[in-house]
Amino acid sequence: MDSALRALNGVKQREDTVMKNATRIVVAISLLLVAAISMAQTIPEPRQSLTSQGKDITRGGVVDGKVSFDEFDELQIIGGRTAKDRRSVQQKNGVVAVQSGDPNVWFYEVDVVLFSDLDRDGFYAGIDLLFDADTTYVAIDVYAVLYLSYEYGPWNEYASTDDFTLYGSTSADDYIVETELVAGYPTGNYDILIELFDAYDGTYLASIGPEEASELALLPLEDSNLDAVTTGHTHVVVSSGGGSLGWFLLLGLLAVRMTFRLQAARLSK
Repeated sequence: MDSALRALNGVKQREDTVMKNATRIVVAISLLLVAAISMAQTIPEPRQSLTSQGKDITRGGVVDGKVSFDEFDELQIIGGRTAKDRRSVQQKNGVVAVQSGDPNVWFYEVDVVLFSDLDRDGFYAGIDLLFDADTTYVAIDVYAVLYLSYEYGPWNEYASTDDFTLYGSTSADDYIVETELVAGYPTGNYDILIELFDAYDGTYLASIGPEEASELALLPLEDSNLDAVTTGHTHVVVSSGGGSLGWFLLLGLLAVRMTFRLQAARLSK
């Protein structure tokens, strides 16, 4: 009887040891996961996008033009934004056009069409931007830089154009920039700012933003990583940006499994 009690006590002690060891492992893994999550949250997420542009591409068809992949630093969302000094306003065929920088160059028209809302939440991953700039010069070579402001935060460059030519006040030089936001753009309302520069020496010529054109204000956007169609299935994805967290989790689970198998093997002896 005494030997049987001692055997039972021995088994109970070994079971207690197994549970204590397992608890220590789970606690250690939890601490590693917390540390990994903190590290992942502090790593800046770059902004990525695909852009097609030109005078001769069809609106709504990014494949019609040359597609470029752009990557920028993390989206800046804290702080105010400053606007260029808009020095004069000109009338053209009854339409108000903004002049700035060089009074001989101004924006006459701007239009935005949003596309790609796969999850139908009202936020889009695509921006189809058309603008028409005019000049009193016979011709001038220019380029444009485009910016996004998240929830009235600082301006962040998201695309730039090739050099193109403005010919007087003709309407035949409309320029189209079509961009798909791929990563780094959280769900929210964005404003757009367009700045125009002289292609010869980079001189700032003109700009137009949400204060001048309501078409450029309060655009519901998100990147295509967030614009996902949800289904009844659950998927676990380990991306390159947060890969360390995924490896910590897999190694932790493997360690727990191996520990239980070793302890069980010892108990069975």
